[in-house]
Amino acid sequence: MLARTGLFQIDSVNVVVRSHYLPAFSRLGPYDRDVLERAAYGRDRLLFEYWGHEASLLPLELQPFLRWRMERAKRGLGTWGRIAQAITKEPRLLERLRATIAANGPMSASGFDGARGKGSWWGWSDVKIGLEALFWSGEITTAHRKGFERVYDVPERVLPRAILDAPTPSEEDAQRELVRIAARAMGIASERDLRDYFRLDLADARARVAELAGAGELQRVQVEGLRGERYLARGARLPRTIAARALLSPFDSLIWERTRGRELFDFDFRLEIYTPQHKRVHGYYVLPFLLGDRLVARVDLKHDRQAGALVAHAVHLEPHAARRAVEGPLREELASMAAWLGAKRVTLPRRAS
Repeated sequence: MLARTGLFQIDSVNVVVRSHYLPAFSRLGPYDRDVLERAAYGRDRLLFEYWGHEASLLPLELQPFLRWRMERAKRGLGTWGRIAQAITKEPRLLERLRATIAANGPMSASGFDGARGKGSWWGWSDVKIGLEALFWSGEITTAHRKGFERVYDVPERVLPRAILDAPTPSEEDAQRELVRIAARAMGIASERDLRDYFRLDLADARARVAELAGAGELQRVQVEGLRGERYLARGARLPRTIAARALLSPFDSLIWERTRGRELFDFDFRLEIYTPQHKRVHGYYVLPFLLGDRLVARVDLKHDRQAGALVAHAVHLEPHAARRAVEGPLREELASMAAWLGAKRVTLPRRAS
């Protein structure tokens, strides 16, 4: 499944379950989350953490194809302002942090003196900013997580030797491979969609897409009802039937690009976590519900661990969706998710809106 999607996005919100666990449940149904934990952080790991779409778990084989991003970060390019500033203006701090980890072994930010930030979640200390700068640059990586806090180590103690010794592709070759992965994952996509999947720069994405189209790896197509050119991945096939039934993480790759959601699914999705409560339309943590080839509902969901319940605060049907067609499959999917999470029951609102 990861060979198809290319990555799982990581996010700190834990209202239902951490977001990187959900894409596999959506596509495969109930699975053992320990399998993903071992793949990500076990001795014989298959995945590593880095900036893919956002913070992501990616197959180890992609690490060489992201080294260009690490090299740019070392020059203060392609990263956040405070990270870039630390890289360019605080090299001694970064050298000290990396040397400490190299000497002492895996360490989290909280293990350093002066690591406590100020104010909000994003009130990072100089130590935390320095560690993130080293992470962007590929100088350190995630050994494992303690709770949700990254525990950092140097790559040579975390990544397999075969990955570390793999040749580094040119920027152009690496970016072409990332576009190929994005195209396979999406099937049909605009240039904007292909650019957004791995958050490529506009100029880079435009050049790589044109090159792949010129080589016949992407086919230029028109989609009825949509303006502009689209690209079809080589080898893409139209299935005869689609029997999908899935609750999607708000951070699922299917709905990353908001314009794509509107164009292909007539579904305008906006995460409302950071929207003031009185301005929210659908709820705090909303999972879209996919049925067949349509996004048919939005479920404001919470795993109430203390009560042992999966609580649907609200269910909002899309205008085109028929209540009778949606209700049964949605109940089944919620029951399946509850069992997977270890919740004893599902609590539903009186009526979908």
